[in-house]
Amino acid sequence: MPAIAATVEVTERTSEPPRLRVRRRVRELYAYREIILNLVRKELKVKYTASVLGAVWSVLNPIVFLAVFEFVSKALGSSLFDYPVFLLAGLLAWNLFSVSLSAGAQSVIANANLVKKVYFPREILPLASIGVALFDFALQSLVFIAFMIVFGYGFQLDVVWLYPIAFVALLAVTVAVTFWVSALNVRYRDVQHLIGLALLVWFWMTPIVYPAGVVATKNPHGTLFWRIYLLNPMTWVVFGFQRALYHSGDASRVLAPYTTGQLAIGLACVTTVGLAVLYFTWRVFFSMSGDFAEEL
Repeated sequence: MPAIAATVEVTERTSEPPRLRVRRRVRELYAYREIILNLVRKELKVKYTASVLGAVWSVLNPIVFLAVFEFVSKALGSSLFDYPVFLLAGLLAWNLFSVSLSAGAQSVIANANLVKKVYFPREILPLASIGVALFDFALQSLVFIAFMIVFGYGFQLDVVWLYPIAFVALLAVTVAVTFWVSALNVRYRDVQHLIGLALLVWFWMTPIVYPAGVVATKNPHGTLFWRIYLLNPMTWVVFGFQRALYHSGDASRVLAPYTTGQLAIGLACVTTVGLAVLYFTWRVFFSMSGDFAEEL
């Protein structure tokens, strides 16, 4: 009987199983938590190597922002009370998001030698980049809080509880988008150049340097524009940070026209959608990660 030769095309993955199982993967990431911490330490050492002040530079950044914008607001006669507080309330959240994306997009490529030689869950690399950004966020937040206490601005307990809710929403969005861009950038190196442009547009579509209340009431494009504007998840995150930290006399005019309860519901929706998107981007990352070693 003549032999029948059949050719079957097989796609071989280099280091990962064919399907993401979230619970198993989370347990695996937890088992590799020491590697995440070591990578964060390494990135921090590289960032501040040969630097006399070291991590103090991260503390100086918000101090300089506070000084500059305090001067600018007084020199230009800003219509907002306590403009530096308003600005930094949103800027701190944005910095965590933008730094995580920029560093996360490069995280796999920057550790190409490690990816080629050693097996570990590849998600560790973008997570370590987010960890470095979180370290800077913590230092800058301490400076901001100290500024508010020293200058007698203080906090209002009836709104400050929004801060952790907004922070959780920020983390969900940040991890979801960082996973996506870090995976795509391995295959399509144009992504690292597009991120800078995308973040620039995204920044100005988020109410950080201008009041959301003015956009809601005085924008010439009407209700439809405002609804589209609210589709930006970072808008809701900044709403939450600003409402939690900014309570000057013009807060009702400057901040988004929502109650704290409405903002909490909006942030919960952002967190839920962010986690759903995270599941999708995690699957994209996982499906591509097995071939990272060959593509680098």
